[in-house]
Parts: sequence; structure tokens; C-alpha cells
Amino acid sequence: MPEDKSKRPSPPAVAKADVRGTEVTIDYSRPSLKGRAAFGDKSPLAPVGEVWRTGANEATTFTVSKPVKINGQSLAAGTYGLFTIPGPSEWTVIFNKTAKQWGAFDYKAADDVLRVKVPAKQVATPTEQFTINVDKSGKVAMLWGTTEADFIVK
Repeated sequence: MPEDKSKRPSPPAVAKADVRGTEVTIDYSRPSLKGRAAFGDKSPLAPVGEVWRTGANEATTFTVSKPVKINGQSLAAGTYGLFTIPGPSEWTVIFNKTAKQWGAFDYKAADDVLRVKVPAKQVATPTEQFTINVDKSGKVAMLWGTTEADFIVK
């Protein structure tokens, strides 16, 4: 019997938008803080300066139906593993050719197709459950705790 992933402590979610005729789909899992710190040296959830699966469970995947630019850099159509390296004021967003993997345990930098640096900002209203939003303008926002990091798909 297949697992009912909706019953997991970090349930699956999909962020999806049509960005000027290109389908952008992000499949991820949504861990909750439950009183823990989202990021930082003491956080077991997403240690600062280390590759993070950008969610929980399976690695987050990022799919585009056509070639796009991510913050001005080219990315071919396809499905990628979406990893991040959270930092206090800047995140590295990583698009990796190995989309299907559990967490970041088998992550290999040699398989990176694109890396972009994006600012991380503090937001007033905390987000309890990790959330990724993508809107029709192409803005992808990753929110957790009091942190937001965004990148643009064009």
C-alpha cells in the first residue's frame, strides 16, 4: 500500500504558476518550527552555511516547461533538485541535475547546473510552516520563521 504522504509531520505541497507561458512547479515538503529555530548554528532544521534540501523529506524539485532566466542567469527547461545554503543575510540557491533524492545526503556539487546568490531578509510576521510561493510575475519566495529569500524566474 503506498504511503499517504499527507499524514507526514512535514506534509507535501506544490507551488505552481504560469509565468508568461512557462509552467513553474515546485514540489516540496513543509516542516514546522514547533518552537525550534528555523536557521542558525543551533538549528537541526537548516544549519547556516550548509546545503539544505529546502524543505523536508525528499529533496525539493523545481520544474520549468521552457528555458528560463533565474535572476538573469540561464536555466534549461527540465526538473532540478532545488537546494539552498542559508546564510544570515544571503542565501545561495542551487539548481542540481539530480532531482530525485532523499534530503541532501547524496547531494553532489559537481551536479549543480546553476547557483545564484539572493538576499535574505527578516520579516515581521513569522511563518510557522516552511512555505514556498510562486506568482505569475515569476517571483519565488521561500519563507520560514522570520526569514524570506526570493528569486525571480523570467
